[in-house]
Parts: sequence; structure tokens; C-alpha cells
Amino acid sequence: MFVAAGLSDALDGTLARVLKQRSQLGEYLDPVADKLLLSTLFVVLTHLGLIPVTVTVLVFGRDVGILVVSAILYAATGRREFLPSVFGKANTVAQIAAVGAVLLHQLTNTQWVSDFRAITLDATILLTIASGLHYAWVAARRVGAQAPNGPSAK
Repeated sequence: MFVAAGLSDALDGTLARVLKQRSQLGEYLDPVADKLLLSTLFVVLTHLGLIPVTVTVLVFGRDVGILVVSAILYAATGRREFLPSVFGKANTVAQIAAVGAVLLHQLTNTQWVSDFRAITLDATILLTIASGLHYAWVAARRVGAQAPNGPSAK
């Protein structure tokens, strides 16, 4: 099911680009659907004891933080665009690889699969923290760039 969902998402995106069928709604819904799929898998796999709770808490904490900051930026500045960074994209790849490795580990307990599982979970932790900090830095720069001049500015 995980592979089928990933392939259908890739096919959907490719067809939208090739057929020039992009819409603003689709640009909002596609990443939301991706996040829902990954988030659900992290919760279920954590519930089954296959992914450590700390990893899932970090993943959810980052996503909730980004949503809150995006809402605040929209309310304060009216800006809606919050483009993904290279860190965010790498984090998504790490999360997908981690879920895939955890699922593969259920099929075979070979050493390379165990190692791959550990590496992808560690990469998910590292990239979740790095991308969360990067998004916070970008948001702080945006707010700072749009802040009115303070009393010390002459």
C-alpha cells in the first residue's frame, strides 16, 4: 500500500506537469496529502512499536511548528507562500526512506536492512531538526524584513 501510494503520488505529479494541469488548490492539497500519509504511517508504526516515539514526536512537532508559524506569518503579513527548502525536501525523503526501511525490516531481518533502518531513522531525526531550524530562521528573517522601523531608527 505504501509503495502504491508513493507511485500514484509521483504519477499524479508527473501527469499534472506534463499535461500542464496545475492549480493553486492542487499546489496546496498535494503536500497536505503527502504529510497526512506520512504522519499516519508514523503514528501507526509508533503505535506498533516499530518507530521510536521520539522520532514521531519530532516529526509532528516540526510540522505543527511550521503550520503555526505559517498561520502567524499569514495573519501578520498576508504572505501565503512558504516554499519548501532543500532541508525540508531532504527531510521528506528521509521520512519516506525510514518508513520504507521499517516496513522492509518486518519482511527480513538481514543486517543490511537493520543498518538501513537505523540510518534512515537517524537521518530523519537530524533532518527534522535541521529543517525545523531552517524554517524558523527563514520565518524570522521574513518578519524582521517586514517589521516597521523601531524607535531607534532615524
